[in-house]
Parts: sequence; C-alpha cells; structure tokens
Amino acid sequence: MPTVFVEGGSRYYFFSKEETRMHVHVSTPNGEAKIWLEPEISVAKAINLSKVEINEIEKIAARRKEELIDAWNKHFKKM
Repeated sequence: MPTVFVEGGSRYYFFSKEETRMHVHVSTPNGEAKIWLEPEISVAKAINLSKVEINEIEKIAARRKEELIDAWNKHFKKM
C-alpha cells in the first residue's frame, strides 16, 4: 500500500492489486474513503466520515490531483 502523501491528518494511498479505474484511498483518524480521480474527483465510498471531512478530503484531492495521477501512473506502470 504505497502512500502518496499525508495531509491534514489523512493518509492518501493506493492498494497495489485492485480495480483499474484511477482512484485513491484515504484513511483518517475517524474513518476512510475511496476517491475516484477520473473522470473527475468524486467519492466512491466513505465510512464513518462527516460531510465536512468528506468535503475536506475532496478539496485536498482536487488540489493535488496531478500529484495523485502521476503517482498512480508511476506505481501501476511498474506492475
């Protein structure tokens, strides 16, 4: 599970063997989420997170979308 970055107490990471649609997992002290990166940033699922927490995760993912996509391409190109 390679970590891309940690921000605001949340860890943004990938699972190595999962579906091919580009996404990132996010773990927070309160719960977790799966965020689609394409065709746009959107929540695939969220567990134990408030709407405020989900909005913050989406904002961070949107702001750092290029970094997440680059990390995805680099990681999955190796496989």
